[in-house]
Amino acid sequence: MSQQRTAQNPSHSASRLTDDDAYLFNEGTHFRLYDTLGAHPMVREGKNGTYFAVWAPNAERVSVIGSFNDWDQTAHPLHPRGYTGIWEGFIAESTKGALYKYHLHSRHADYRVDKSDPLSFFNEIPPKSASIVWDLEYEWTDRQWMEARRQRNALDAPMAIYEMHIGSWRRIAAEQNRSLSYRELALPLAEYLQKTGFTHVEFLPLTDHPFFGSWGYQTTGYFAPTGNYGTPQDLMYLIDTLHHHGIGVLLDWVPSHFPTDEQGLGFFDGTHLYEHADPRQGFQLDWNTFIFNFGRNEVRSFLISSALFWLDRYHFDGLRLDAVASMLYLDYSRKEGEWIPNQHGGRENLEAIAFLKRLNEEVYRQFPDVQTIAEESTAWPLVSRPTYLGGLGFGLKWDMGWMHDTLTYIQKDPIDRKYHHHNLTFRMLYAFHENFVLPLSHDEVVYGKGSLLGKMPGNEWEKFANLRLLFGHMYSQAAKKLLFMGGEFGQPAEWSHDGQLEWSALELPLHRGLLQWITDLNHTYRRESALHEGDVDPSGIEWIDCQDADSSVISLMRKGRATDEIILVVCNFTPVPRPNYRIGAPRGGYWKELLNSDAAIYGGQDWGNGGGVEASPIPLHGRTHSITCTLPALSVLFLKHSPPTP
Repeated sequence: MSQQRTAQNPSHSASRLTDDDAYLFNEGTHFRLYDTLGAHPMVREGKNGTYFAVWAPNAERVSVIGSFNDWDQTAHPLHPRGYTGIWEGFIAESTKGALYKYHLHSRHADYRVDKSDPLSFFNEIPPKSASIVWDLEYEWTDRQWMEARRQRNALDAPMAIYEMHIGSWRRIAAEQNRSLSYRELALPLAEYLQKTGFTHVEFLPLTDHPFFGSWGYQTTGYFAPTGNYGTPQDLMYLIDTLHHHGIGVLLDWVPSHFPTDEQGLGFFDGTHLYEHADPRQGFQLDWNTFIFNFGRNEVRSFLISSALFWLDRYHFDGLRLDAVASMLYLDYSRKEGEWIPNQHGGRENLEAIAFLKRLNEEVYRQFPDVQTIAEESTAWPLVSRPTYLGGLGFGLKWDMGWMHDTLTYIQKDPIDRKYHHHNLTFRMLYAFHENFVLPLSHDEVVYGKGSLLGKMPGNEWEKFANLRLLFGHMYSQAAKKLLFMGGEFGQPAEWSHDGQLEWSALELPLHRGLLQWITDLNHTYRRESALHEGDVDPSGIEWIDCQDADSSVISLMRKGRATDEIILVVCNFTPVPRPNYRIGAPRGGYWKELLNSDAAIYGGQDWGNGGGVEASPIPLHGRTHSITCTLPALSVLFLKHSPPTP
């Protein structure tokens, strides 16, 4: 049968698409479409050219138009591959670097359109929208990282994530405020993250997007990195360089929705091919975008192939999935009558749930040493639990509840905080329902919300003390950490994608002190097993006293697997120093002051405990011993038990 098809269609002799590929694609189980569909430079009968393949089952005619044929709609027609819905062909005139689009003539309503390639590897920089024939050849040099990254990404390993938007980290003012390219960014970013102690960087979406102001969250190219900063190989070089400096690289990936731009996926072949036809299922009102039809086999193949593509060809170490809640609920942000219940009458999107489970299963089957991270803002159960236990299969989930509760609390005038003490303590009731990441993300510093520093109450000194306290509290909790760029040095203004971070602020002592505080927090978090081994394990954290609301003080204990790995953390959320404050301790001996956010080096008033305190055999808080310490104003202390020297 295969031989007969080839004989009937000579273009198949150049095909990268086998009958099995086509079958699995239509079945929804082909997860390496980037090897078969799209544009692939190749040699056929001694001629350099490109094999093209595109899925357009409702097209009557498809041709490739481009810079090699003066955009002639009749010069290079493609041929249908049986009943698969795929059109394919080899064009000798097209080689690497050629611009192209697909011209589709639909069977329906005489609809004709020029579309970018859904599986292109590279596209023009918007507002231009042609795809570019390209290859993904690159000589990777990160073997050492790849062989060891299982340990770097493990749930008991430290994970301090630096979230960033590449286009606005640094810019070159002398060149019309130009963003750094991937290659220009590589070494400065790697050295900065290495120095400040972050373990991973998470890039806001780098998938190709037509509107720069969407920050990448309105994706048109699910297999193409944005060309705003360079070529695919330039991005590979950036990731390679980060790996050489011991930095993991995560990609923000958006399978929840896509924009309506004509050259994109919407109404692709004159039908709602990738999206639901009914706007009650297929259109996201909040963002004016289309919603994928997760129940369609070919769409599942397309999206899961995209996820695996970035892990495979670009060596990303994990994916953070945006807006998962919008996928899980059919009535997400919809009024009554604006949505269609599932087959059981419920509001759960059964097709999206099945898709997410299969996605995570395939990611961890093929790349067991990476992580998938869900931005899921509701109480959906078992998001970060395996699918065989009924979960969605993610490795980690953002703790949006912690973020909202903590920012609500820290923005209160300290005199009122005692009335909101539950905002600090509530998290421990659910802290291990999921494997959590604590996010202080870009979403909290845009749209008039101000910067993190700007949210803090009080005078200038108090603002910085509160922010140091917020970060210290964050690092004391059992969870992974995420901080958006600029927060680490107290960016004064809220983030703007059209400029760069306010690096000039580091000329001021309080900003330099804050950066030093984050640096020391990161390195201590990484060095001390008690602060990370139990990030997703209930045995890794224990309250000492969570009930001193009148003083707005909390104290807790972080524990490593080794019995001698214990760190006490005490937070004072008032601007009142508290000398002779006594808390329970699990054992006697000397407790060394590892970190004190009030140290002068961080911009504090240098109150402290002379390097440490000795525990007394006075029982308190259910412990056999207790320590008396000085709590500086608006501060956090980290104290480590030091066994006696033999």
